[in-house]
Amino acid sequence: MTQTSENVTWLTQEAYNKLKDELTHLTGPARTEIAAKIAAAREEGDLRENGGYHAAKEEQGKQELRVRQLTQLLENAKVGTPPATDGEVAPGMVVTIAFDGDEDDTLTFLLASREYASSEIETYSPQSPLGSGVMGHKVGEDAEYELPNGKKASVTILKAEPYNG
Repeated sequence: MTQTSENVTWLTQEAYNKLKDELTHLTGPARTEIAAKIAAAREEGDLRENGGYHAAKEEQGKQELRVRQLTQLLENAKVGTPPATDGEVAPGMVVTIAFDGDEDDTLTFLLASREYASSEIETYSPQSPLGSGVMGHKVGEDAEYELPNGKKASVTILKAEPYNG
């Protein structure tokens, strides 16, 4: 779940299996299915005005992009628990923050990409404004991030613990 500077992605066994199964489906049955759709649409005649053909080709492109993403992700994946941290916020951690230092106004979230989103806890991407703002900060430190309106917001890191979901 955590990406380190060596670009290793830590995954739980469950997450790894789920992504591996998706890749197997996309490179097997799904590829065969889309090839059949393209062939059937091609037989309908003029390709310039064939909506079914163009839709199938677009679907194929999206599918192949996902295959490349999954392949790269799984190549750099390590299954297990990420190394323990010293309270520094990193991907794969459950982070609790207080807005503007107000310990009654808090938010707890998982800092991870959408592949690891959980129904149990809100997930923020490390690339999101809040995610990138808190990344690398330690418990007790203040961090700033940019709001959609361009203004800055300040938060205090209360907790940062590895996610065990």
